Amino acid sequence: MREKALEIFQAGVAAADPYRAVSAHLVDVTQPALIVAVGKAARRMAEAALAHFGPTPTLVVTNYENAIPLEGAQVMAAGHPVPDENGAKAAQAVIAALKQAKGPVLALISGGGSALLPAPVTGVTLGEKITLNTLLLASGLDITAMNLIRQQVSDLKGGGFLRHAAPNQVTALILSDVIGNDLSAIASGPTVGPIGTAAQAVDLLRGAGLWDQVPESVRQHLETAGPPADLPQARNVLVGSNEQSVAAMAAAAGQAHVIPVPVEGDVAAAARLICDNCPVGITVWGGETTVTLRGDGRGGRNQELSLLIAQEAAARGWSNWLCLQGGSDGRDGPTDAAGGLVDDKTLARIDGLEALLANNDSYAALAQADALLMTGATGTNVADLGVMIRQS
Repeated sequence: MREKALEIFQAGVAAADPYRAVSAHLVDVTQPALIVAVGKAARRMAEAALAHFGPTPTLVVTNYENAIPLEGAQVMAAGHPVPDENGAKAAQAVIAALKQAKGPVLALISGGGSALLPAPVTGVTLGEKITLNTLLLASGLDITAMNLIRQQVSDLKGGGFLRHAAPNQVTALILSDVIGNDLSAIASGPTVGPIGTAAQAVDLLRGAGLWDQVPESVRQHLETAGPPADLPQARNVLVGSNEQSVAAMAAAAGQAHVIPVPVEGDVAAAARLICDNCPVGITVWGGETTVTLRGDGRGGRNQELSLLIAQEAAARGWSNWLCLQGGSDGRDGPTDAAGGLVDDKTLARIDGLEALLANNDSYAALAQADALLMTGATGTNVADLGVMIRQS
């Protein structure tokens, strides 16, 4: 079952291969004067574009794990999920390249770009933006809400990329890590209009109980920001998504049940939803859940979700089952694991599970049971994928 689950998961990852996704959509793209690739899949996306167009000024910004040199491109590594100084330098390099471009710009956008290109608005420092981002990551807000807020304090997000590229035409090929594929939410929409307004960002922060914790400069900016200016037009093309990867997993499984809705929201509710929809046989799904941090342990949403699925399956009296829950990018939270690979014997191998879960220490719990899903960086990112195999 373990080998089968891994095979199915890898089929989902392969379906989101950035090189193949970009190559399939370059036929009708004009020769660019500049290529800018941003996100966890940026390096492979840029490789595909350079193979098609030949030597072209190219700037790649990706996370440290995927920052492999690429002939013909400047590759810059930056922090994810928390922005860092290298990301700030990369953002300024992107802005400078856009302003200097002498013709069409090809933007290659993938998940992770939001954190990788921190360009705070005037009056907000990088440190204050990092504080905001850290609060958002621990808030339990979904990715769309987080990106709405981030856009309001960024010079590149929410269409800012287009302002710096003007008057040059921008074509963006976008690999989606956002459930529902809202282009304005992927990497916080650098080539798309903003998700919402500053007033909505204020309401979200207040509703999440974060307003008083947000830096004063951010509060002041959000309270005084006017309506957004009109944006230049861009051609935005979706080239890969979570749904496509789930379909590929179902095909690889042969005969599989597909959970018909994205698995989203709090991990506890998600574990129940998954188990409610997993008959005997193979079931696959996609989505992106949230975790509200209560402790200071290490882990991520996929690791915690896998443990809660194991608890839910045990409570239902299941036997002879195995579940893989992982991030398609190969990294779950601030750890080197992609998620969890649990079965009907996992819980018995863990001492003090409830205390570990209460401390959000899912990594330590899964490590005890040799149940961490370790894939290494995959070079792509289309949110999360799951596989359940039940023999009885």
